[in-house]
Amino acid sequence: MMPRLARSPNGKLVSVPGHKQTAFVPNPLPREAALSPSLIVALDKASRAVATLAGVGETIPNPTILVRPFMRREAVLSSSIEGTYASLSDLFLYEASDEAHPRGDVREVANYVRALEQGLRLLERLPISLRLINQTHERLLRGVRGEDKHPGELRTEQVHIGVPGTPIEEARYVPPPADLVRDLLLDWERFANEALPLPPLIACAMLHYQFEAIHPYLDGNGRIGRLLITLFLCAKGVLPAPLLYLSAYFDKQRAQYYDRLFNVSAEGDWEGWINFFLEGVEQQSWDAIARIRQVRAIHERHMNVARERQLSGNAMRLIEELLARPYMTAPRASAFLGITNPGARAVLGKLVAAGILEAVPDSWPRLYLAREVLQALEAPTAQG
Repeated sequence: MMPRLARSPNGKLVSVPGHKQTAFVPNPLPREAALSPSLIVALDKASRAVATLAGVGETIPNPTILVRPFMRREAVLSSSIEGTYASLSDLFLYEASDEAHPRGDVREVANYVRALEQGLRLLERLPISLRLINQTHERLLRGVRGEDKHPGELRTEQVHIGVPGTPIEEARYVPPPADLVRDLLLDWERFANEALPLPPLIACAMLHYQFEAIHPYLDGNGRIGRLLITLFLCAKGVLPAPLLYLSAYFDKQRAQYYDRLFNVSAEGDWEGWINFFLEGVEQQSWDAIARIRQVRAIHERHMNVARERQLSGNAMRLIEELLARPYMTAPRASAFLGITNPGARAVLGKLVAAGILEAVPDSWPRLYLAREVLQALEAPTAQG
């Protein structure tokens, strides 16, 4: 497909040292965008959905409780696009059991969570920047597959995109030569922080395309690029909390996702890509809203049961924690509540008797599961 790029209005082909193949160098990001009537409609729908999500997020008494499971759901879905297969249940189990040596896929997904958390912490003192993405990238690949690919460092060699094992001559896409990456990213960084006459959602779509077109790292580009969507929207104040993620949409529409990105490079089709992106924002905002409402309804039912049974304050505190960690053990409950292990087991036993938790057979340490919460988080599509 590289020959299509020879006629691109959005960049140019340059030679790759040591190869007959050429690489694509995208133009600097445009600082304005023409909005067609259809794009204005898509932007309006997406903006209203995000505003509703932001409003729902602001009404949550303790938004961290729901941010944590949403981050983990995104980690699972974004990683699966790159061929890393672990379920949300696998990740919760790993975190609940403190398993020392989980299989590699679970570690990689857990690293995505750590990287996203680090990115959000860095946003408190840094803008969206090369420094921020390098530090986030280093955390993503620390101690897992890809740790030999210079985590946190821009690539110094040529890469290409295609079926694993495909030679560069048969690649679907060849990103810019390594010696151009830093300058391209510096323009990307300026775009992210300039006061531009662009709605934040459209600027976010453009930033995501450019990051993927540059492909600045030897590994982890897709995950960092998707992670940056949430970081950018939080940095711009579009979201009060990181509750919107697009990986579920990109995964479901994977072929179109890649085609839309490629068409920006090949044809300068910004409108097709931005429209696709905005549709994803709209869909995933409503999904997040429905999922939040569903989880809050479960929490309210559980709290009503606890009050009817006159359960302790510790039991009610643990019910809230189960929204973020639906798998629980006595040691985890003990540490969270600040009580002894026997005391924690007693609290867990009362929640089992109330039908809020179920004991997982043949588990040690004994695992307890809030199944309704897990099912609401794992469902492919939320039911509002």
